Amino acid sequence: WPVLVSVICSPQNYPLYIRSVPTENELKFHYTVHTSLDVVDEKISAMGKALVDQRELYLGLLYPTEDYKVYGYVTNSKVKFVMVVDSSNTALRDNEIRSMFRKLHNSYTDIMCNPFYNPGDRIHSRAFDNMVNSMMMQVC
Repeated sequence: WPVLVSVICSPQNYPLYIRSVPTENELKFHYTVHTSLDVVDEKISAMGKALVDQRELYLGLLYPTEDYKVYGYVTNSKVKFVMVVDSSNTALRDNEIRSMFRKLHNSYTDIMCNPFYNPGDRIHSRAFDNMVNSMMMQVC
């Protein structure tokens, strides 16, 4: 499992969706994700108006640790996506991470279009879970 955690956070930084594989070190990953949200906010404020002008949603590598690499993505509505990847996986390239975020964003958009979904609620969707699981397994 090269992708260990996929997280979607609201503009106020509370989690809307968390999927971690394997689940043994889940608490450690929660800490890693929350510390990365500070880096996301720094990158967004540093980009400022340039982010709006370029429409570049992918933030790239937020920071590497000894064991993991943390990547970020932010939507136009300031919803943040964070992915923690195993550092030992050297086959995973930046453009593959970018396409995974795009896929995640498209599925998130589908959920937002559901008239029964209340924006800001946690995401409980079997179809979304299946998409995330297949995405995580696809990069193995």
